[in-house]
Amino acid sequence: KQMLLWSCLRSHICCYLSPFFFFFSFFNLQVVNGIEIYSMKIDSKITSRFAHNVITSRAVNRGNVHKEVFFDVELPKTAFITNFSMTIDGVTYPGTIKEKEVAKKQYEKAVSKGQTAGLVKASGRKTEKFTVSVNIEAASKVTFELTYEELLKRQFGKYEMFIKVKPKQLVKDFEIEVNIFEPQGITELEAEGTFITNDLQNIIKKTFSDKKGHISFRPTLDQQRTCANCSQSVLDGDFTVRYDVKRTAPDDLQIVNGYFVHFFAPTNLPKLPKNVIFVIDISGSMSGREIQQTREALLKILDDIKEDDFFNFILFGSEVQTWKETLIKATPENLDEARKFVRGIDTAGMTNLHGGIMRGIDMLNAAHERNLVHKRSASIIIMLTDGQPNVGKFEIQEHVKKAIEGKYPLYNLGFGYGVDYSFLEKMALENKGLARRIYPDSDAALQLQGFYDEVSNPMLTDIELNYPENEISDLTKNSFKHFYDGSEIVVAGRFIDNNQNHLTVDVRGEGANDALSYTTQQDAQQTDKAFQEQEYIFGDYIERLWAYLTIEQLLEKRIAATGEEKENLTAKALDLSLKYKFVTPLTSMVVTKPEDYNNQDGIADKPIEGIDIFKILLYLRIDGDPHFIISVPQKEDAICFNINENPGAVLNLINDPVTGITVNGELIGDKRANSDAKIQNTYFGKLGIANKHLDLKLTVTPEKITIQNGNEKTGFTWLDSVTLQQEGLTLIINRKKNLVLSMGSSASFVIVLHQVWKKHPLHQDFLGLYTLESDKLSEQTHGLLGQFFHPIDFTILEIHPGSDPKKPDATMIVKNNELTVTRGWQKDYRRDPKHGVDIPCWFVHNNGAGLIDGVHTDYIVSSLF
Repeated sequence: KQMLLWSCLRSHICCYLSPFFFFFSFFNLQVVNGIEIYSMKIDSKITSRFAHNVITSRAVNRGNVHKEVFFDVELPKTAFITNFSMTIDGVTYPGTIKEKEVAKKQYEKAVSKGQTAGLVKASGRKTEKFTVSVNIEAASKVTFELTYEELLKRQFGKYEMFIKVKPKQLVKDFEIEVNIFEPQGITELEAEGTFITNDLQNIIKKTFSDKKGHISFRPTLDQQRTCANCSQSVLDGDFTVRYDVKRTAPDDLQIVNGYFVHFFAPTNLPKLPKNVIFVIDISGSMSGREIQQTREALLKILDDIKEDDFFNFILFGSEVQTWKETLIKATPENLDEARKFVRGIDTAGMTNLHGGIMRGIDMLNAAHERNLVHKRSASIIIMLTDGQPNVGKFEIQEHVKKAIEGKYPLYNLGFGYGVDYSFLEKMALENKGLARRIYPDSDAALQLQGFYDEVSNPMLTDIELNYPENEISDLTKNSFKHFYDGSEIVVAGRFIDNNQNHLTVDVRGEGANDALSYTTQQDAQQTDKAFQEQEYIFGDYIERLWAYLTIEQLLEKRIAATGEEKENLTAKALDLSLKYKFVTPLTSMVVTKPEDYNNQDGIADKPIEGIDIFKILLYLRIDGDPHFIISVPQKEDAICFNINENPGAVLNLINDPVTGITVNGELIGDKRANSDAKIQNTYFGKLGIANKHLDLKLTVTPEKITIQNGNEKTGFTWLDSVTLQQEGLTLIINRKKNLVLSMGSSASFVIVLHQVWKKHPLHQDFLGLYTLESDKLSEQTHGLLGQFFHPIDFTILEIHPGSDPKKPDATMIVKNNELTVTRGWQKDYRRDPKHGVDIPCWFVHNNGAGLIDGVHTDYIVSSLF
């Protein structure tokens, strides 16, 4: 993983990945230095909720030298990439799906040759970003084609395709085309866009009749312009397609070539009364804003609670407090009293998550045992936290699972990025619920309310879809605790006998008034008849739908499994991923470019939810004189500042008391002072990286690399090509270029060597430092660089001309400070240690004053270690 993250940062192929929506966005595809993107097409074919999507982009280099062109696209986190290829001057270079470890070895081989590689990474709330770039020769063309598949989930009575449109340039041939085929028939179809003006509204072509639906959007160049003579594109925002299917019966069974899929969505059932306990974290880590947003959401939720429902609030900080001792009926009087209670919620103490959630379980158990709630009702626990529990996670999971005993689902909401999301997810899945991250943005209250809306209308409990055991194998999940109005249950499987063409299903469930019980049947001929008019079906879609759903559920079960069970689930999911060519968390897609185009190998590698998106995307670097660059991905921007200090000074860059890692850098100056310069040039001439827990020290200078492990010392020079692995240490030296260092399971570092002409009258060789996987360091990390491992936000106001006409000034609001900043560039030397690449950023003057904590002299230390 550390190697792959390094690959993402030094690559030309960077493939970034992270609920049932489609997302496509195109960044950096722009006319730059002779590169023209002349065509973009999104082609989506949806058959029985299963979507097959192909994104194609074409570019031409109209310049007279080779240039780099980018292809970026955002996908749903629930999607699996199935193919990626590049066609350069008529020759296609495809991607191949391989087991992750095999792909990793291929990557490491590429790195050892100085080639570049890439990674699919988390991007946004619902998206994963895939990025790839390639150098194309003068007068050459390149075509990028990305294919992925996804099963659309139904929510609030609609299937929704959400397309993020952002080409950032005018595109001669831009097209979105969606073809939908639903054997049950389509009842409604709509399309809209946040950027759609009155003029563009008529360009959206929408038709549907019986089983088929079609959407197309093809704006001309003039229609894309923000004004008559403008070169900017109006295509910047969200394009959404929604549809639903006819419901003449609760079941839709389809049988094709030995596989079946069963869609179950009953309508017109009376809604069940529900019993909801809200378990809310009020520990000190919940900021004032988070508590305010929680209060706002709960007040909105109270407006939606029905009079037949029962509810209660449990708050946990250091202590556990309840609003009422038992579940309370949602009468108007009780709701008014609850609103007063919610308005008074405030932070207090530590994070006694265990006590809070156990109190909620005990309260629900008591309510059922004493018949305080309806016998036919749906009970759920919704727990919200932003932090870490103050007792052992394993013990909490064991106690919660034993107390609930599968009687009702637990929904865990993780607020922000400091939360241990994997712990919440595992505990929820063990108790028939799910976890959801609440992003700490201005709409956090709406996110909370939106989740409640998803589970606020239960129609059935304890649903069982039973199929003949002697006829069916490899069945996906077929029992469900709750069915919610507007949703859909999907079960797929395969017949033991491929020639069997008939299926009988027994359906069971508990409704508001009585039990639901019936039998439904289907045969292959009925499915064939329904599909006679389908012309654009893509292959064995039901088999692929079954494989997709099976892999998804195996990976979900794997989260909560241990030991041999986890190994078996992993093996099954891996086998299916390779067989059906899906990029999943167990596989990677290797893309090989030809030698004529830099012979670069890339790895598309799907991540796991629960990783801190901002921390992973936020990579920081120190280079040059020395200048600091801080990427702020949520702003798609960067902040930079210089530190001006005398040669010989040692600066503390990173200090993490939890992992024991410290990074310090010693400054050197030019060979002789420049009498005309007010500020003398300084650079990092020596770096010291230590891990006190491992008793490891690494000293790096432009001449040599020294490793001290206890009393043992090992030395290398920059003329060596080395891959060193020992307990707690991985070191790769790429000869005369850079070294990659990982200590234990903590962050990785890249040190770049800058060499100048040995007889240069002024300059000396120096070093640059780049950090990767900053999420591996603790929240207590600090230092000139380390303090920025935590998410940072800023606002830019009042942009105006500065002293340099090419570099405007502005006002920056950051850390409650108002600073004057200048738009400029800093050099990023990761790919080109000699010349570097200009990175646009907002420059903070005066040694970062107002941006860094304290003043820069606070970070001067006495020695390298």
